[in-house]
Amino acid sequence: MTSPLSEEQWQAIITNDAAFDAVFLYGVRSTGIFCRPSCKSPNPKKEFIRIFQNSQQASTEGYRPCKRCKPCDEHMPDEEWVLQITQFIDTHYAEPLTLARLAKHCHGSPYYLQRTFKKMMKISPNDYIQQIRISHAKKQLIQTDKSIAEIGMKVGLPNTPYFITLFKQYTGKTPKQFRSAFKTNGLN
Repeated sequence: MTSPLSEEQWQAIITNDAAFDAVFLYGVRSTGIFCRPSCKSPNPKKEFIRIFQNSQQASTEGYRPCKRCKPCDEHMPDEEWVLQITQFIDTHYAEPLTLARLAKHCHGSPYYLQRTFKKMMKISPNDYIQQIRISHAKKQLIQTDKSIAEIGMKVGLPNTPYFITLFKQYTGKTPKQFRSAFKTNGLN
């Protein structure tokens, strides 16, 4: 059973007070991750915090240990962490995504995230993001009559010339050529 959040615990979390690390852990419902009070990750919203007495209690309730503060001195398996990162990208591909934002959301350092992601996926996080965006752009080109600029905006590539260049780099065709070829030949 989790404990209610006291004002003292809240202050320990927002001030990253290491003196409370042996007293409690906190989980963040929106991310499903639990941390030590001293964790340097961004402050969560107060209403999303769950208090735990130990890491086993947090794990039993489905929370994963933070990669940054390692609240149970165990690492989240790299496969699980990379899955968490790809799920975030798959959901937020149309938004501005940087290594810093990914690392902040997934509780790790940008350098470690880049290195681990590339080791596990055999491509960089940025390449993965662009592949997802191009895949969604292809669907939009096939399924809609939206303009190239509108599709670029919708998939997170608001600079139309850059979108066209990137699309051609990944597919060998410009978006217009791709749409025409699909309509003519039913290519994918």
